[in-house]
Amino acid sequence: MSIRHRGALAVTAAGLCVAATAVAGPAAAAPSGGGEPRFLDARELPPHPTSAWKAGPVTPGQPDALPVCAGEALPSTSVYRTFWTEFDTNAVQVTVVERDVQRAKEFAGLLRKKLDTCAERLEKEHPDVKAEQKYYGKVNVEEGAHVYGVHTAWDWGASDVGLLAVGRDGRTVTLVQWGQMGTLSDAPVSKFKTTVKTAVNKLY
Repeated sequence: MSIRHRGALAVTAAGLCVAATAVAGPAAAAPSGGGEPRFLDARELPPHPTSAWKAGPVTPGQPDALPVCAGEALPSTSVYRTFWTEFDTNAVQVTVVERDVQRAKEFAGLLRKKLDTCAERLEKEHPDVKAEQKYYGKVNVEEGAHVYGVHTAWDWGASDVGLLAVGRDGRTVTLVQWGQMGTLSDAPVSKFKTTVKTAVNKLY
């Protein structure tokens, strides 16, 4: 059963995740010197107890449903891949290659700033939601990755949890999001950190 909210937060499958399908498109231009950044495989997501993960194609552009709180900052040069299970546990990885390292640092900082204020902004933008968030610390991989959790409880009954991470390798920034129905206590933080470490390591 998919849960949808008809407000400005265009999310599905636990209210914090992207749409489960993606449309194939041409490969993004490869960054000079480093090759084209690679993406997570379905088997590298936190294991679901009863359903295997499936993965869409690597697709240029922004996801149809933007990642919560940070999605509005993603440029048109983004490249993404969506993941889903049969039980509304979904994920997305979005990667952006900047022109240089300094711009990548600034972009990663912008995404982190948006996640730092996520719950507060959700409640301000949506009077029918109560939101809470938690910072789960840094993952030591390449130039680092930072992990956040967000829980939303809607007046109409939905309770959704998401994990998000921002990581960087040189001039490339990647955003990883996982989500399902539940609360922060239901989130597989340790396994998600493993996924994030793999995502950043795999870029190049």
